[in-house]
Order: sequence, then C-alpha cells, then structure tokens
Amino acid sequence: MRFVLITLAAILAVSIGAFFYFSDPDIPRATLELKYATPPSQFVQLTDGTRAHVRDRGPRNAPVLVLIHGNMVSLFTWEQWVNRLDDAFRVVTMDLPGHGLTGAVPSGDYTQKGMVEFVRMVADRLGLGKLAIGGHSMGGGIAARFAETYPERVTQLILVDALGMPSKPSDQPSLVFRVLRTPVLSQVLLHITPRSVVVQTLNSLVVRKSFLTDATVDQFWEFLRMAGTRQATFARNGLPRSTYIKDHIGDIKAPTLILWGAEDPDIPVADAHLYAKAVSGSKLLIYANTGHFTHEEVPDQSASDVRAFLLATDKP
Repeated sequence: MRFVLITLAAILAVSIGAFFYFSDPDIPRATLELKYATPPSQFVQLTDGTRAHVRDRGPRNAPVLVLIHGNMVSLFTWEQWVNRLDDAFRVVTMDLPGHGLTGAVPSGDYTQKGMVEFVRMVADRLGLGKLAIGGHSMGGGIAARFAETYPERVTQLILVDALGMPSKPSDQPSLVFRVLRTPVLSQVLLHITPRSVVVQTLNSLVVRKSFLTDATVDQFWEFLRMAGTRQATFARNGLPRSTYIKDHIGDIKAPTLILWGAEDPDIPVADAHLYAKAVSGSKLLIYANTGHFTHEEVPDQSASDVRAFLLATDKP
C-alpha cells in the first residue's frame, strides 16, 4: 500500500510539474497595451462598462467605413485595407469583446446579438451616423446582422468570407476549432496554448502566406493569452450557432459587395453564392488562389474593389 501511495504521489508530482512546464501563462492586459496600443489606438468607455479598443483614421468629414474582424483575430487584421482606403474614407476598426485589447467584458456577453450591440455602442460613442460596414468571417456575420437590425444606418455592406449563410459545416475545420469542439481538450486550451497550434491553424486557413510573418503570429498568440481572453474564447465558441442572419436576410437593403477566397477551407465559396442569391442586387467577387483571409491575402486588389464599390454606390 505504501508503495502504491508513493507511486501515485510521484505520478501526481510529475503531472503537476509537466502542467506548469508546458502551460502558457496569461499575459497582463497592461503589458499588451504597452506593446500594441500605439497611436492611433484609443480606448472608448461604453455604457455597459466595456473599455473598447478602437482605431479611427481618415478625414473626419469623409464617408464612414466600419470594419469588423473575425473570430480570434483583432482589429490589426484590417491594417492593409486601412492603409489603402483612409485617404478617401473615415475608417473605424475595433476589437470585439473577447478579442484584441478589448478583451473580456464585464457583461460576459459574447453572443452575436451582443457583438452587434457592441458595434452600435462604439459607433454611437464616436458620433457616427450613417455608415458603411464590412466584416470578415465571424465579423462578416456581425456586419450582416447589423445591416438587418439597423438598416436605416447602413449605406453599404461588405462581406468578406462571411459567416451567416451556411451551406454545410466545413469538412476540415482548423486545428484550434477541432480542439475547441472537444470537451476535455478545450479545457486544456485555457492553460496550454502552444504557438505551434496557432501557426498550424493560420497556415491551414491561408493560401497566400506572405502576410503570416513571425510578428503577425506572435501578435495573434499573445492576444489569445491576454488575461481573461481564453475564458471568453471558450464561452463564445460554446454558444449555439445563430440562424438570425439567414432568417432575416431579406431585411438587408443596402448595396452589398461580397468578397470570397476561391479556396477558403473554413467557409466554403458555396456560402458566397448563397449570400449573392439571397441579397437582392448584391455583387460577388471571387479571388482565385486565395484562402480564408481574402483582405490580407490579396490586399491591393480587394481594397481597390472596395474603393470602387463604395464610390459607385455612394448616395449624397
């Protein structure tokens, strides 16, 4: 019996040691703000207690373009578009709840509806009236739902590899999403989030990989490990998928541009055709040899197409 107890104690000690050895500790919010909240970053205090990380660039009197990032990404995903569009448009980007430097929020609301209301509160706080809104992946779904919920505010809608009109679940979900959908393994991610998993996930989603620099990967990995973010990610990805967008797709009246990577492995191009069919008068552009991050894989062409669309559909 004594031998068994000693053996169990040894196994427990090794297990605890291994856990702490392999675990990736949380990064304090202040540390990441010091590193990434450089100008023109600002923090906006919302009525629900959320401190939202926002970047607001371009002429104050120019047409407004609000861009919403995807799941487990941050507002920095839009930098290439902003650099190509902020001469003619006031471009506003923001970190959604549970993402980037906004991080975990007091309400704990990470639902799609909650994200839409977060966007509205930021827009109100910045004094934005009518606006064009665009979004990528999860953010595309949020942009579409915003256009359905507040049609009187939306002048144009831009959807980039957007959630919301699922043709079928992805046959090959990326590694991190497979782990999040596995009960025991998903709990492990709260403490152990290897950089290699981030690398493998991003590589699996992208065809043109030139933008995936070490700095980009490190930023993604560090934001994921900000204190409170992993818990928020776990809560958000455990929510049932909403059908609100598909159920209310006819409420979208704004001119709509749909951009998609032909080889998107996460949200198949079939979904792009469903959006195009469902949204009357929409324009669909599909980019060859492009994966899930269309706006970063082909930034010159996609930003040029967005500029042309916004100028052509602008109504004084």
